[in-house]
Amino acid sequence: MNYRPLGRSGVQVSQLCFGTMSFGGDADAQEAARMYRACREAGINFFDSADQYNKGRSEEILGELATKCFNPTASDVNARGSSRRHVRRAVEASLKRLGTDRIDLLYLHQYDTLTPIDEQMRALEDLVRAGKVLYPAASNFAAWQAQAALGVQERHGWSRLQAIQPMYSLVKRQAEVELLPMAQANGVAVIPYSPAGGGLLSGKYAQKGAQGRLATNKMYESRYGDAWMYETAARFADFCRSRGWHAMSVAVAWVAAHPGVTAPIIGARSLEQLQASLDSLKIAMTPELRSQIGALSRTPAPATDRSEETR
Repeated sequence: MNYRPLGRSGVQVSQLCFGTMSFGGDADAQEAARMYRACREAGINFFDSADQYNKGRSEEILGELATKCFNPTASDVNARGSSRRHVRRAVEASLKRLGTDRIDLLYLHQYDTLTPIDEQMRALEDLVRAGKVLYPAASNFAAWQAQAALGVQERHGWSRLQAIQPMYSLVKRQAEVELLPMAQANGVAVIPYSPAGGGLLSGKYAQKGAQGRLATNKMYESRYGDAWMYETAARFADFCRSRGWHAMSVAVAWVAAHPGVTAPIIGARSLEQLQASLDSLKIAMTPELRSQIGALSRTPAPATDRSEETR
């Protein structure tokens, strides 16, 4: 296991991060414990959770490191978002479930369009100064939103965002256009989620309509429902099969090899599933191999229409 800097924090994190969305849901406490031990034995020191996952049960089982707040945690109209009121209350509740006195890395789970960015960053700063959060972070922010947040923090002399968490995979590459370059320019860690496209790139879905989460979960069906994504997944599966590689291992390795990525988040419902993601460490993802795999997918349009100047 290699270790990489978490932004400019001075902290070193493993090149893989384990996401615990399955804890307390698809994985009971016993299976969660087995997966946690396997991650630790592999050298993973970086774990991700959220107060929303399985109504807080994920945090209770994990009791470790990074978490998020933003999404609804109760029926109260104010029990959501990134206002100081909600963020403070959400963190207090997370600390109890996690069984700790501080959260190492707190992500705002989404950008709150109802709360000014200064207020969102002030909420994080208050928690840092109170010693309840060590490092602020943001999940699902656009590049301009993350840059605006950094500008507010710099202007006030507040603790800066040390990490962002975008969706990124062979079938979701928008992060390459502005998010990843923005993070590299600012020294912000990038911790992408869904490196296997919600399972689409695992080799299970040879064609649209195959049984599994993508067919039964409305959110994933919408996110990964385009025909071209299934075509890409089929080409990718053939590519991996011809080389004797597990598609999940290659999908994770491809994301991890982007120079702007710090650690992709891997997830699993069982120890057996987890192993394929851990085996990504065995894939020698050279620039040439990464380019070959990238050619199986659609390259997103550049950030500016003056694309002729980049040729």
